[in-house]
Amino acid sequence: MKNIFFLILLTSTISAFGQKYTLPNEEVIFSFDTKNGKKVTLNKDKNNKYIIYRFGTESKIEFEYPDKLINSWKCFKYSFYLRGGGLQNEGMDLNYICFTNKNYKYVIYDSYFADGNKHKIGIKIIDITTDKTTDIRGNNKTRKGNMIDFRDNNLLEIGDELFD
Repeated sequence: MKNIFFLILLTSTISAFGQKYTLPNEEVIFSFDTKNGKKVTLNKDKNNKYIIYRFGTESKIEFEYPDKLINSWKCFKYSFYLRGGGLQNEGMDLNYICFTNKNYKYVIYDSYFADGNKHKIGIKIIDITTDKTTDIRGNNKTRKGNMIDFRDNNLLEIGDELFD
């Protein structure tokens, strides 16, 4: 009876603290909180076995992609554009990781524009059938990680599609 009580207490304690967006065997590639109170995380297994996207509230993962972690690296694509030269050359650093699920393309973005010193993060959800885009802006103060390593590490296919 004591063991059952302890198990129930442990289960309710874990659920009270919400779901984990990063598991013990994972590390954050890029994450942020959105301006409407949701959380976006793009994580990978520490041994590069898989990559996974999670979205939701602090207490509940509302969407996780992909369903199967085997070959998950092939489900995502990275694209970027870099123009140096600072303000005089209207420098920019644009980074995107995208994936498609059903009739929607999801684009996690991290964009910097020297003109105005603007830095934007967020996720765009594009309805492929209507071409309507929903832009969920992120809060820069909550940002962790970056996508720049994908330029050289050969983990994701590099595409040329830009979304800004």
